[in-house]
Amino acid sequence: MLKNRNILEKPSQEELKMRLDAAREKLFAQQMLIKEHKLPVFVLAEGWGTAGKGSTIGQIIRNIDPRFFKVVSMNTPSEEELRKPFLYRYFSKIPEAGKFMFLESGWMDEVTKLCLHEKIEEKNYEMRIGSIRRFERQLTDNGYLVVKFFLHISDKEQKKRIDNLLSSIDTSWRVSDNDKWQNKNYVKCVNVFDRYLEETNAPSAPWYIIDAKSKKWAELQMLETLTEGIDIALQNRALAVPLLQNVFPLVNMPKLSEIPLDKGIEEGEYKEELKGFQEHLRELHNRLYRKQVPVIIVYEGWDAAGKGGNIKRITEALDPRGFEVHPIASPEPHEKARHYLWRFWTRLPKTGHIAIYDRSWYGRVMVERLEGFCSENDWKRAYNEINEFEKELADWGAVIIKFWVQIDKDTQLERFELRQNTPEKQWKITEEDWRNREKWDAYELAVNEMIKKTSTTYAPWHILESRDKKYARIKALQIIVEELEKVL
Repeated sequence: MLKNRNILEKPSQEELKMRLDAAREKLFAQQMLIKEHKLPVFVLAEGWGTAGKGSTIGQIIRNIDPRFFKVVSMNTPSEEELRKPFLYRYFSKIPEAGKFMFLESGWMDEVTKLCLHEKIEEKNYEMRIGSIRRFERQLTDNGYLVVKFFLHISDKEQKKRIDNLLSSIDTSWRVSDNDKWQNKNYVKCVNVFDRYLEETNAPSAPWYIIDAKSKKWAELQMLETLTEGIDIALQNRALAVPLLQNVFPLVNMPKLSEIPLDKGIEEGEYKEELKGFQEHLRELHNRLYRKQVPVIIVYEGWDAAGKGGNIKRITEALDPRGFEVHPIASPEPHEKARHYLWRFWTRLPKTGHIAIYDRSWYGRVMVERLEGFCSENDWKRAYNEINEFEKELADWGAVIIKFWVQIDKDTQLERFELRQNTPEKQWKITEEDWRNREKWDAYELAVNEMIKKTSTTYAPWHILESRDKKYARIKALQIIVEELEKVL
């Protein structure tokens, strides 16, 4: 794309000024439309060192109310960030609906630096490219406008700017070692950049190559592209996104109605098994930390099925410094204003730690689906998006264990009535629980579809028969121990 790009002719000074004024006014007017229509705008500025990424962003944001944007300069990943999945630090930066996020350098810069300095193998590079394509597509599928700029200058222009900055003690700090290295290895950089741009150029999130030799000309190109993109995004907001076919290998799973619930365990055997599995899990937790393996345990199930008691028996065996339980309720306003997976990306464990989710991202295809909190296109698309999310976690090295805690309708009624009639347990029962119970059949259909479409080979579902809660607890502990032993 850099080698064969179409070079736009720079307009005259008079035309440049006229078009700049018009584009600035247009962006100023568009910010209110963006807020009104809740359009999130993610602008990525990549390019050569000294090409003017930061200064051009600085000019563009002068036309936007400061309450509506953030600018982030992405540096080398910190030690903390390196203990999370590759996309974590970028997904955590996505803007709220109705706002702008400007990123000065980002996922392209990180990946191409690894390539240029030969710190990534070809197989891992291709995995990163796949992750980036999915990340950008998920954003655009969920209503984000993603605008990607590459600010391009020649090697001579870059050398001229480096020398000019180095000539003054007040500006020499702005030249990094990477800028100098790029200029000395310009041809190598062009080849790596060109390959990356080609492989991540998508119709929904294309690359725009900006001639950055002139600062005002670069600003105009970016402003006109951005404002045009906003116009198109606002026009297309009502369009449904085509559903993608699942490409991940699935495990055949039974329907909930086919699962026998007559399994139980005697009290003496329960106590013995509980003690043994908890001791074993405690040992495995130490090894997980030593080997820096992240673990993600997801609990879904019927109300009153016993998720809380199940989780308690797991956490009793763990070092409290090495795990966190996330009780997932309705999203907060700042969470609802972002991609629905954002609040889970930002709750991922560090390597060597365990995250347990009491409810999870599967709310998208259950409660959000049945209560009308998202469109039909949204929840149907979510099956593939969830499989992609969990694939990212598996490729990162995470152990993913997903439990559906199963009971029948009569057992739930017994437990609801017990809670309602026991003062110290009344806090556990709400009007919403009774309301959800009335939709049992609809929920069962949704759960069957969820399990069928998201039980992948790398993140399969495990059914816990929980008419006997103690049996379910032992089964969960046994599965966790077996899965951790496999990876260790």
